[in-house]
Amino acid sequence: MSSSSTRPPAGPSGPSSTAATPAIGGTAPSAAPAPAPRAVLRRPSVAAKPAAARPAPPPRPSRTPPPTGYRTASAGFVAPVRQAPVRAPAPVGANGLPTSRLNKRMAELGMCSRREADEWIAQGWVKVNGEVAEMGVQVLPTDRIEVDKVAQGFQEQRVTILLNKPMGYVSGQAEDGHTPAVALINPRTHWRDDPSRHRFSPPQLRGLAPCGRLDIDSVGLLVLTQDGRVARQIIGEDSEMEKEYLVRVVYQAPGHAVARHPGERSAPLQEIDERDPVSTNVQAVFPRELLERLRHGLSLDGEMLKPAKVDWQNPEQLRFVLTEGKKRQIRRMCELVGLKVVGLKRIRIGRVTLGNLPVGQWRYLSPHERF
Repeated sequence: MSSSSTRPPAGPSGPSSTAATPAIGGTAPSAAPAPAPRAVLRRPSVAAKPAAARPAPPPRPSRTPPPTGYRTASAGFVAPVRQAPVRAPAPVGANGLPTSRLNKRMAELGMCSRREADEWIAQGWVKVNGEVAEMGVQVLPTDRIEVDKVAQGFQEQRVTILLNKPMGYVSGQAEDGHTPAVALINPRTHWRDDPSRHRFSPPQLRGLAPCGRLDIDSVGLLVLTQDGRVARQIIGEDSEMEKEYLVRVVYQAPGHAVARHPGERSAPLQEIDERDPVSTNVQAVFPRELLERLRHGLSLDGEMLKPAKVDWQNPEQLRFVLTEGKKRQIRRMCELVGLKVVGLKRIRIGRVTLGNLPVGQWRYLSPHERF
């Protein structure tokens, strides 16, 4: 017998041959058991609560049209236009005549200031129709107002002082380390040619206040008073008293002068820059139409200025007569027309002039002088 008949094949021909070959011992191998499925812990599902229903927002009110006196700019912006405040009507008495507070009525009659009136009423020095008045009482234009002689005596002792303020002094309270002008009121600076019979005493400084302002770099007439009647006459709400100034200028042409905010401290006066186009004979080159605008047609802080008297005093100096006193008004007016102020002096308030009063000295307002 040939040995090739009993010999198995030389090798496996593929994967199927291995599975057909019996294991040693003649028994077929058993399959490996499948692993048991792993237990998985899961969070129990909870049903989500329904969200609470929010109430619907109230309907947005429609935009109302802008009130009277407002103007509408681009993009729907509404900007207010400055207007005179609306005053409440005056109270009316039983007979149909308008009434007013006693202190206001006394100030209107020129008897005293409102503050003085309140002091006199508190002292019992004021009578209305023969009866002692109470604080805050309303009076008619026909009511008779009497003031005790004691109050009149106090009023006669109050003084009004005229000062020729030099540069470097502020007219009001001390600020930025600068000395107030009232510090110049002392016996050493009293003008020796003062025609008044008053004699200086320290109580005259009590309550002495400036009537209007004069910038630190401006010079000239400054009024200081203890008398409320004088203060109201010069700087009262309804005052239209003339104030006259001499203003030295150089011309920079419109648009070249540096406009400043009213609260910003201007550059010192008495400075003429070599780059200023015209510093001599300004009158010859300054346009006539711009001089007319200085007289009327300019606005400051959104308000039209009152008419002013503006004329050439000499080729480099203008004369201004104003009836109002906005902060740095003359400088700001000049800047709008291309002028730069390099010198400013006040020479008159009402009918009272600076005259020959030397710089840095003062005198009393004479009894016969009236603003």
